Amino acid sequence: MNILLMHTHDSGRFLQPYGYAVETPNLQTFAEQGTLFRQAFSVAPTCSPSRAGMLTGQYPHNCGMFGLAHRGFRLSDYKKHIANYLKDFGFETILCGIQHEAPDAEMIGYTRILDKQNFDMGCIDFDSFTFDKENAELVCDYLKEYHDKPFFLSFGMYNTHRKWKRHEDDINSSFVKPFPGIFDNEENREDMADYMSSVRLCDMLAGNILKTLEETGLRENTMVIFTTDHGPAVPNMKCTLYDGGTGVALIVDYPNNPARGKCIDTMVSQLDIYPTICEVCGIDKPDWLEGQSFQSILENKATPSRALYSEINYHAAYEPMRAVRLERYKYIRRFDNESTVILSNIDNCPEKTFLFENHCFDGIQYDSNELYDLYKDPMEQHNVIDHINYKNIQEEMEHLLEIWMYRTEDPLLSGFVQPPENAKVNCRSDYCAEDLITEDCERSGERRNEDV
Repeated sequence: MNILLMHTHDSGRFLQPYGYAVETPNLQTFAEQGTLFRQAFSVAPTCSPSRAGMLTGQYPHNCGMFGLAHRGFRLSDYKKHIANYLKDFGFETILCGIQHEAPDAEMIGYTRILDKQNFDMGCIDFDSFTFDKENAELVCDYLKEYHDKPFFLSFGMYNTHRKWKRHEDDINSSFVKPFPGIFDNEENREDMADYMSSVRLCDMLAGNILKTLEETGLRENTMVIFTTDHGPAVPNMKCTLYDGGTGVALIVDYPNNPARGKCIDTMVSQLDIYPTICEVCGIDKPDWLEGQSFQSILENKATPSRALYSEINYHAAYEPMRAVRLERYKYIRRFDNESTVILSNIDNCPEKTFLFENHCFDGIQYDSNELYDLYKDPMEQHNVIDHINYKNIQEEMEHLLEIWMYRTEDPLLSGFVQPPENAKVNCRSDYCAEDLITEDCERSGERRNEDV
């Protein structure tokens, strides 16, 4: 069995198969032919921790990825990366395009890297459209080669990461609705139109690769997985533990998939992808995996309900948080004494600018504990942590989170999580991630350590 993993940046579930008016016909067809998971979640709403979790099968605090790879964070053991593990079972492991698990892709251990890895996550003038198009062509060329080994191929698209290109003329922003929870004005509609253009490119490239897979006959013995790393880069989504931040797309198909053409409502984690690949391919699962294979879900077997966990440590600035989610309830806990908005952890975008210029971040005080009834409040707007009717639920959720943190030896239990030496970490007072680190920031980090 070959494995083809395709993934995008910052897309969440804002795709046509999830019911949004976003043109992704190739992914729509793939979803109709395969299996769509409607309730899939990442273990972190930021790039490197999310991807590290998926590709090691461990939580970020277990695999060592507390922050972003290009800012100085890295895995504690790259041998646990699926690209290295599958090599022991005769797989050729291939990377093309985006990876965010290492500052240098060579560190990961892929058998072969198809592209030049010539991208800069911090460059606002980077031509992501050309980058993704050229890499998709390299993937198609690779699929046309003769293969004497099964392969694991990770194709990462830079899109839909900001900064987005201006949308094509056939997308009229006057008839576009902004992301949920975002005020409807011209600038925000224009930004959504740009996102739609970006994700349309992803769809076209995914379609080209799927077509090549069919034409080469490889689709008959290839497991295809499409996913996204976390939610879009707008306020209250990316870098939050709300569903808008951790909710991801997940579409899967493989030979003899028993759930073809179905949508699955059962909650799954991206941690489950690693053990599922092992089970479908008939290879042993490593003992460090925290996820569960979802093959039994595809086979429509009864599966016990479970809790899913997610975390934030560092994005631009330090913001230690943990969450546990059941089907109906979500509990979020903050592990520091800061309750104001950390603006540098919100990517620069028109939506952020609009809120800032209109003083909408002024005076916001986050609760250290948040509890949401997702049946009544799917947008997570009404914290019921102090409501008498939810006292038992609160105690249950707090207990679940505590047990998980102890079981996984979460270092946050001991206090402040120290960043690696020379890691780039913003002050809490910075407006954006691009602001320079200063001595005052370093001193504030020391005070933060004492506070926590």
